[in-house]
Amino acid sequence: MFPPKNALTICFAHVAYQMKATFDALDTGIHSFEVRDRETFDRRAPEADVIVVSGMWHNGLIPLGTKLSFIQSIGSGTDQFDKVQLAARQIRLASAAGVNARAVSEHAMSLILALARRLPEGRDNQARRVWRGMISDLAQREDELTGKTLLIIGLGRIGGRLAQLAKAFDMNVIGFRRDPAGGQGAADSVHTLADLHQFLPQADFVALTCPLTPETREVINARALAAMPRSSYLVNVGRGGCVAEQALIEALAQERIAGAALDCTVDEPLPTESPLWGMPHVFITPHTGGETRKYEGNVIEILLENLNRLWRGETTLFNQVV
Repeated sequence: MFPPKNALTICFAHVAYQMKATFDALDTGIHSFEVRDRETFDRRAPEADVIVVSGMWHNGLIPLGTKLSFIQSIGSGTDQFDKVQLAARQIRLASAAGVNARAVSEHAMSLILALARRLPEGRDNQARRVWRGMISDLAQREDELTGKTLLIIGLGRIGGRLAQLAKAFDMNVIGFRRDPAGGQGAADSVHTLADLHQFLPQADFVALTCPLTPETREVINARALAAMPRSSYLVNVGRGGCVAEQALIEALAQERIAGAALDCTVDEPLPTESPLWGMPHVFITPHTGGETRKYEGNVIEILLENLNRLWRGETTLFNQVV
């Protein structure tokens, strides 16, 4: 039985987000507390009926959460949660899918523009006080997006929004999703991942906006990178595990693709010894694609919707995973 409102305790767990402050501003009367480190999280987990968490989660919390009934993920990805164990304990899980669709799609479009306009190079030159002269080599100049072909792997909420943005720049957009019958939206065509290698040779940009699943794990591998033109760019705002990182490093080092913009990596934070840091044609953002000033409020809206469903005894949650 899910606890009533006056007996509920929520734990907000995040190293930086202001989740509790945003929640408290709504004056719900629900008791809550906040943790920002693993030691405190482990110690206080037994107090919580509901945990609101993403990156701080570890599956050792399942036995520690003796009162735990519901987990609201702060992010859209839920690959960090052991769904089998949660189901066995009858702990419900919902994602925050869609909460950052606009933010991440805008970030992806920004990265595409940054690569095309060589903005990272411009920033590096500014730091060195270098005024770059005009370039005669056409291949080394800034470029325009009109007429370029963008492949979007994961034509869901984020990918669908990215397709809209790309069409505003008159790009050709080819989408890939598990079930093409789900619709193509603004994309010019939509296909299954089984057809990906057929279209990779046409790509000027390949954008990953997909979750990490068995189907998408290392979907961009050595074979896929070899099929991309040397002038093409990879943009990843999905999950680091969707890319075979060592294969990407080798392809970049050998200039088999023109560059990459990465908002996520296999290990996060990206280890200081990773060659990706020093590669001139790599642009790295620290998994901030979904972060905006509205993020906490958007997550709290989903949390409250799911709490109300649980209090009403409904069996289906918004963005239900378990």
